[in-house]
Amino acid sequence: MPDLEIQLEVNGRKVRRFAKPYQRLIDFLRDDLDLTGTKEGCGAGECGTCSVFVNGKLVKSCLMPVAKANGAKIETIEGLAPPGELTTIQRAFYKTGASQCGYCIPGMVMAATAALRENPNADVEEIKERLGGNICRCTGYAKIIEAVEIARDVIAGRIGPAALEPESPVKSYIGSNVRRIDAPSKVSGRLRYAGDMVMPGMLHMQVLRSPHPHALIKSIDTSAAEALEGVACVITSADVPGKDGFGVFIHDQPVMARGKVRYVGEAVAAVAAEDIVTARKALSLIKVEYEPLPAIFDPEEAMRPGAPVLHDYAKDNIVKHIPIRKGDIEKGFAEADIIVEEKYETQQVEHAYLEPEAGLAYVDHDGVVTVISPSQNITHHRHMLAEILAKPINKVRFIMSPVGGGFGGKEDMIYQGMLAIAALKTHRPVRLVFTREESIISTAKRHPARITYRMGLKRNGRITAVSFKMISDGGAYAMSTEGVMRKAAILACGPYDIPNLQVDTYGVYTNNTPSGAFRTFGAMQVQFATEAHLDLCAEKLGLDPFEIRRINMMRDGALTHTKQKLGSVSLGRVLDAAEKASRWEKGPPNMRGPYRSDLGGEDTRPPCTLGARFRKVETPARQEVA
Repeated sequence: MPDLEIQLEVNGRKVRRFAKPYQRLIDFLRDDLDLTGTKEGCGAGECGTCSVFVNGKLVKSCLMPVAKANGAKIETIEGLAPPGELTTIQRAFYKTGASQCGYCIPGMVMAATAALRENPNADVEEIKERLGGNICRCTGYAKIIEAVEIARDVIAGRIGPAALEPESPVKSYIGSNVRRIDAPSKVSGRLRYAGDMVMPGMLHMQVLRSPHPHALIKSIDTSAAEALEGVACVITSADVPGKDGFGVFIHDQPVMARGKVRYVGEAVAAVAAEDIVTARKALSLIKVEYEPLPAIFDPEEAMRPGAPVLHDYAKDNIVKHIPIRKGDIEKGFAEADIIVEEKYETQQVEHAYLEPEAGLAYVDHDGVVTVISPSQNITHHRHMLAEILAKPINKVRFIMSPVGGGFGGKEDMIYQGMLAIAALKTHRPVRLVFTREESIISTAKRHPARITYRMGLKRNGRITAVSFKMISDGGAYAMSTEGVMRKAAILACGPYDIPNLQVDTYGVYTNNTPSGAFRTFGAMQVQFATEAHLDLCAEKLGLDPFEIRRINMMRDGALTHTKQKLGSVSLGRVLDAAEKASRWEKGPPNMRGPYRSDLGGEDTRPPCTLGARFRKVETPARQEVA
């Protein structure tokens, strides 16, 4: 189909361009006009990061074809204020520290602007509703809502502009509201993340991924893809010049699958081309012959004799086993009046950071390979990449771009090696930006876990012994599994003083998506089991859940099961605050009745309806929301 002539007014400027019939408004704004403040998070209209105004109406630009916007007036985050200046709403976001990672903030600012343009007197409930179509993964909603309230009151004249100014200087930064130095660039949309960065002559990378969970690679034919006009290079594992392996603790993962694939979504080949459309077309021309192998998806089955072996060095498929022993476990159970045993499971969890994985690699005039990416562990990544490229460390450079949410998920090196190899092969800059689907299918998740919990207790609630066994699905490659198993073992039984204890944590290889670092590094899984088990024990003993925790909690000077002496323990104060805040009804869990008194109160909100329950307010002459 021929290109379409598009005429728009963007941020007060007339724009005339030719666009592809399939092009989305977000692509036109970002790629053709370089207005990168409009971010892509999900590509499905769910996250709100791509919000813009089309003829004064807030629109998710990832859902709108640019052809549909032809002739419209478009307003992006860059058009809300002149360069170097901030609107009242943006200044309020700066004031409250609402920006955090900043990736969602342009969309949040646009939604907040829409809310106050439509109703300058919106109360907090309406503000929450009107921001309901936007997601913040950093959990910064409280500060965002506070910012909108302050902006509303400044605009209405109820408070003076001084409310937006910095606090008076103090002698100590501790305890003070110190402003983030990068906030202005985040609230204005001018901060560039890896996926926003461009260089002259830049190529675009796309990755061919395995459709099989476990298979031998019999052959890879890239000739047709290489012959396609616009393709600069096609790379496979054969193009790796040095040691083909990386990982946090065990370097078991190849840059691209070498000899076999071990999970659905594993990189097999990559194309660098003049544009994404050409790169994607080239992927379809690569012919890969696979020989499917038996796959294993259950970690307990993977540990059994005769199970398919994923890595030759680990014949039992165990990545790491961490044992911890304290006291006399048999004696502890013998002293118990009651023994409670239960099994707990936690699922695989996606990080869902709003910024998908992205990176840009280039080779400078001195032959230094530079990779720009939101890597949370750039020093380690640099050393691994130097070995992969067979280059001295001074010829490899990593630049950490702004991280649009990480939560541990960008700690593992996934795609940087492919970018560097393609840049070396073409001597041109190469950029890769994951789709949301690609991010979900191919990158590390929180470790799923199965925990067997056996606890012995006295009638008064005092714990005498605990046997704790966790089997975690590490997926196809080790990544951060060893570290997660260590932390899980250390934190296994929570902040409780247990005299006799046996802990075993196992990270196991399977043909599932690899598991890696995620906030709390194993603590979430083990604390879920510990706290759930304590509630179960409280019920069986007829004790209040808060009471059983106070009976067993560590106190100042306590010795952990890894022999760490704790100088100060705040758990008592935490329990007191939680009990008060939850409006807790004292008594065993099974005596609380069919209804919860902590729900349905005045401070409990109804479900979000994205503003539908608020009528549109017409303003006489549109009030400018600065």
